[in-house]
Amino acid sequence: MRALARGTRFRRLVGTHFREARGRLAVALLCMLGLTLAELLKPWPLKIVVDQVLGSEPLPEWLGFLQPLLDQGDRTALVGLAGAIVFFALLSGLFAYTQVHLTARIGNEFAYRLRRDLFSHLQRLSLAFHSRARSGSLLTRVGSDTQTLRDAAGESLVTGVAHVLTLVGMLGLMVWLDWHLSLVALATLPVLALNIAFLFRRAKSSARRARKREEGVASRVAESMSMIRLVQSFGRERYESERFDTESAAFVEESIRNARVEAAATRSVELVTAFGTAGVVFLGALRVIDGDLTLGTVLVFLSYQASMYRPLRQLARLSTRFSKASVSMQRVAEVLELDPETADRPDAVVAPPLRGEIRFERVAFAYADGTEVLRDVSFTIHPGERVALVGPSGAGKSTIASMILRLFDPDDGTVRVDGMDIRTLRGESLRDQIAVVLQDSVLFGATIRENIAYGRLEATEEEIRHAARTAGAQEFIERMPQGYDSVVGERGATLSGGQRQRIAIARALVRDPAILILDEPMTGLDPAMSAIVADALERLMDGRTCLVIAHDMDTVARAHRVLRLEDGHVATQSNARSGQVATPHATEPPRGLVTSLIGRTS
Repeated sequence: MRALARGTRFRRLVGTHFREARGRLAVALLCMLGLTLAELLKPWPLKIVVDQVLGSEPLPEWLGFLQPLLDQGDRTALVGLAGAIVFFALLSGLFAYTQVHLTARIGNEFAYRLRRDLFSHLQRLSLAFHSRARSGSLLTRVGSDTQTLRDAAGESLVTGVAHVLTLVGMLGLMVWLDWHLSLVALATLPVLALNIAFLFRRAKSSARRARKREEGVASRVAESMSMIRLVQSFGRERYESERFDTESAAFVEESIRNARVEAAATRSVELVTAFGTAGVVFLGALRVIDGDLTLGTVLVFLSYQASMYRPLRQLARLSTRFSKASVSMQRVAEVLELDPETADRPDAVVAPPLRGEIRFERVAFAYADGTEVLRDVSFTIHPGERVALVGPSGAGKSTIASMILRLFDPDDGTVRVDGMDIRTLRGESLRDQIAVVLQDSVLFGATIRENIAYGRLEATEEEIRHAARTAGAQEFIERMPQGYDSVVGERGATLSGGQRQRIAIARALVRDPAILILDEPMTGLDPAMSAIVADALERLMDGRTCLVIAHDMDTVARAHRVLRLEDGHVATQSNARSGQVATPHATEPPRGLVTSLIGRTS
């Protein structure tokens, strides 16, 4: 509950939803009241049959309006009273149906809104968050937790209120009918209340553990499926199955324990209510024998008592459901309360059309665990210039690329594009003018057309085909059975590495970016395919500001300048084509070759 108490995004979301659904909620509450009234009236036709039709008891004054029916004879009265039983059942069914329909709609719409907002919020959270989070944890929060809250927000919430109202109404009528019997029935309530409170705490604790186990199962599935090529290549299918079996068995065990708690709640209520019913039957029968009560009154009282215990059993069951919802609420609220580390400032503006100048001014950056990645990094890339970024693994090359995209913000210093601090620009408008081609080009399990158009969703068919031709992908695309409508496997698994790269290049081309970032685009390609991809990259880089992270000499040689990172700072800068090498801040720049720079990166 602490997350909700701070909370706020979750609480605002709940408040907004129920304000918008207040009309349907009001109708559902009216139906609930009608259902409660119908339940309260159900036993009375039976009482009149037993006391007035079959017996000789006088009709109570407050039921005097039924005397004309009784005066028409027993058969006519029985027909009318039997019709009343059916009428109250129909009325109860109509109210119950309408209530369930409305509450189900309210709950499902709430789950939809929550799932949509949660997914959208996850998209905005920083790469630092996603690098720490387990995919299984995020999957269960978007999936299982929102489903649990759907039940609590809809049917369970209104049903719980209905049960409470029914319980209060039954208790009031029972006291009105006979307070002696009411005392016997009420004697069980403190025991029931303590029992439900105890089981609620146990169910909540069990639900929290079950969710953790479910996260483990989801994470294991996501990780294994995303690495299936590695799993099969090393022959680790049985090993992965055993790991999954361990996680799954733990989840099943916790789920069984949770079901056992819920069953204990229901059965314990039934046991306690059996004692209460036995006491009422015993005392009621004695009072009928003594002439203090009519048989019809005892029957109505027993009917109310059974109806009172029914909501108690349901409330016990609902208590376990609400305990699960409480856990889910905390888990969802925890994510919604996280602020994106690179959120747009309130006064951020839309980026104008960019020329492509990039400038780092004494930039420093460290990860959340304190690991320093960059320190005092300064350099400038001019519009239309190609700069290669080289250096050993962990030197900070990918971090620099991520900062240009504003996926990370510097701890110190400034990153500027066209002289503007990128923190003053709206992130989406900045990234709209930057394209990225990654080392492992990720494609969606969709058509080739959709994968290329992902670079610019509004791209026309001609623009998509032109980008594919320029990237050298047109030939192999047209050889495929459905051409541009061919669906590729998840992550592009049905294509070769070179084909994936060329589609990724086409995706970047259709974006027509001012700035281009290439992150090891030639890795894993054979020489023949490297030559094809290199030609496509050459056409992509033409006239654009390019930052190329690379180790291979051919890619670096195509750059105008080379920056070598070492221990988080720019160790040397060189003109790739003249061979001049400069050490930052040195008064007399030494001479060197690009090949020496490349050799020192491995």
